[in-house]
Amino acid sequence: MELKSGKYCPLLKKDCIQLQCNWFIQVRGKDMNTGKEVDEWGCSIAWLPHLLIENAGQVRQGAAATESFRNEMVKASEKSIRAMVEIANSNREDNKTMRVINASDNN
Repeated sequence: MELKSGKYCPLLKKDCIQLQCNWFIQVRGKDMNTGKEVDEWGCSIAWLPHLLIENAGQVRQGAAATESFRNEMVKASEKSIRAMVEIANSNREDNKTMRVINASDNN
């Protein structure tokens, strides 16, 4: 059984006047719940629950992408720090040799 919404507008307290009303809009896109394409006209007030669900889904996807990006940046930062520590440690060992070479260059 398919339910259909009524035509009564609680704001006007009479039947919907459809295209004469500024809140009667066309919605196009994909239904996030079913994945089906949507291309329908309807009252923007009646569309609010659907649009809020879509918005929540988009926010979740954005948050997941941000978290993934953050994790990749942390990994890259850790690799950079390890590389800098290795370079610093190797420079400590090579520092004596560098000083001797530099001292001989000055004389």
